[in-house]
Amino acid sequence: MPPGLLAVFAHPDDEALVAGGVLAQHAAEGARTAVVTATWAPGTPRAGELADALTALGVREPLRLLGYADHRVPDSAPGRSRWCDVPVDEAVGHLVAHIREVRPEIVVTHDAYGQLTGHPDHRHTHRMTLLAVTAAALGQLYPEAGEPWQPGALYLATHPHSGAAELGELLDGVGKSVLSVPDTHVTATVDVRPWADRKWAAITAHRSEAERERALPGILARLPEETRNRIIGTEYYTRVTFAPGTPGGLRRLTV
Repeated sequence: MPPGLLAVFAHPDDEALVAGGVLAQHAAEGARTAVVTATWAPGTPRAGELADALTALGVREPLRLLGYADHRVPDSAPGRSRWCDVPVDEAVGHLVAHIREVRPEIVVTHDAYGQLTGHPDHRHTHRMTLLAVTAAALGQLYPEAGEPWQPGALYLATHPHSGAAELGELLDGVGKSVLSVPDTHVTATVDVRPWADRKWAAITAHRSEAERERALPGILARLPEETRNRIIGTEYYTRVTFAPGTPGGLRRLTV
């Protein structure tokens, strides 16, 4: 059985944009594949779009929404705290519960920069996930969240300088910053072209974002198909190791 994978991202559409190919690949190979999304409440339009995107990727696990508010969109979760304002103990406890329930061999989340544009929700998700992956293995922490579980590896979805140039120009054109990492920080380069159709279907399932001029799904939607497929056809990750493993350029994510 391929290694199970749990992806933890800040917003609906992050999962498709930065890890859609890997999610589709793991799901197609029969691995248990799940996604936790920190923001937007059940019943909101973007929660419905997320459900459609996960279906497009072949993810059969139920929707896992923490239901906090987007840093910049209070109406995303009326009456709830912004994700960035949630106490660390509360945020980590929620993620530990999902890790112990899914029991993945691999966890994927944002890098420390927060995916190119440095969104505060992305950076906060990165920090909380690092803490949760460690805490999930410690039985005396969050005992109510289930039996301890230690994933074999944590992968940070990232963008190297060499792979971000074309996408960076597009984002710069709409006034957004670009934060990439040295190429040496990338330990897994995954060719996801065989799953590009599923990845693109998942991206466009986020209809409200695909209609926005400055949102990345909207930017990609205006590109020629060949250009778009070249941009979304490779995914990059930095591996944080919790168990012995082999670094380097890999065909897929491994434990």
